[in-house]
Amino acid sequence: MNFQLTEEQIMIQQAARDYAQRELIQDVIERDEKAIYPTEHIRNLAELGFLGMLVDPRYDGGGMDTVSYVLAMEELSKVDSSVGVIISVNNSLVCFGLEKYGTEEQKEKFLKPLARGEVTGAFLLSEPGAGSDATSQQTKAIDMGDHYLVNGVKNWITNGHTASVYLLIAQTDPAKGHHGINALIVDRHADGITVGPHENKMGMRSSDTHSVQFTDVKVPKENRIGEDGFGFKFAMKTLEGGRIGIASQALGIASGAYELACKYAMERKTFGKPIIRHQAIAFKLADMATEIEAARFLCMKAAWLKDQGQPYGIASAMAKQYAADMAMRVTTEAVQIHGGYGYVKEYHVERLMRDAKLTQIYEGTSEIQKIVVSRAIESGDV
Repeated sequence: MNFQLTEEQIMIQQAARDYAQRELIQDVIERDEKAIYPTEHIRNLAELGFLGMLVDPRYDGGGMDTVSYVLAMEELSKVDSSVGVIISVNNSLVCFGLEKYGTEEQKEKFLKPLARGEVTGAFLLSEPGAGSDATSQQTKAIDMGDHYLVNGVKNWITNGHTASVYLLIAQTDPAKGHHGINALIVDRHADGITVGPHENKMGMRSSDTHSVQFTDVKVPKENRIGEDGFGFKFAMKTLEGGRIGIASQALGIASGAYELACKYAMERKTFGKPIIRHQAIAFKLADMATEIEAARFLCMKAAWLKDQGQPYGIASAMAKQYAADMAMRVTTEAVQIHGGYGYVKEYHVERLMRDAKLTQIYEGTSEIQKIVVSRAIESGDV
């Protein structure tokens, strides 16, 4: 096994770290408090190539590997996981889904501007009654011959307001169950689309989260991805890659909290010595470092499998479940190490703890990941 990063991977990691530590840190607390979308940062990161990292250069993407993507996601999320999730959705869900399953015409029209970062995309799967049970789609896309007529509501949509391109999962033939679900590319500004208010979230408050209502929205037939009834499989396959992004985000949140805790423990003195020399604190940091390293290798393995063209769904489920749960533990301990200072916004760790919680919920809860892994155990794949 070769654990050495390539020069290009190190360069990408450093570029993400530099931007996060130099630019994102400047206004991250204010954007969190006021739930301000990071417009300027997303524009800058697009110019640096981070919004279409994984896309083939012939579609105007960066042509980077998934390992590089994990490295960048970790560095950005150490400082600002709201920016991290915006980058993740555009790369892992929207660009990946279009490049892997879209037609050449769809790639020319939609993928290229997404890869260049001129526009962003959103992935519309969750509904008021369809979260973990993604087969229970109530949004309808009725086949009208040359177009679909869409009606329904989607919930918890990242980039819901700012995106220009929606990848929508909707039911066309309820009698066929999940085989009747389609995936459609929808113009966010089409007639009949109403975006709800910005969700007042516990964490990742700077990201753009909304409900979206569709009322008699016409979607051209040529905007369907894949064959009729391919939508559910499309969603599940796309989410396999998305989970690598969220696992990397969780890894970054934990790493950021750990680095802050280490710095504080070396500076803060009690009973005449830095608190890192008290065994109670030292052992906390040792556990945090070990768990972070374990999560990092799970993320890297899933990314490597994807880059090698090998099945990676189980590995991505393991990485997401472990990294998300680990991030919650590590950020909680980071707050504890900071004591009273950890409970105030100035020291960042309370925000990272709030942000960590969402990684256990979206793009498949930790419980759903355990279902994926346990079924693989039963079938002999693990």
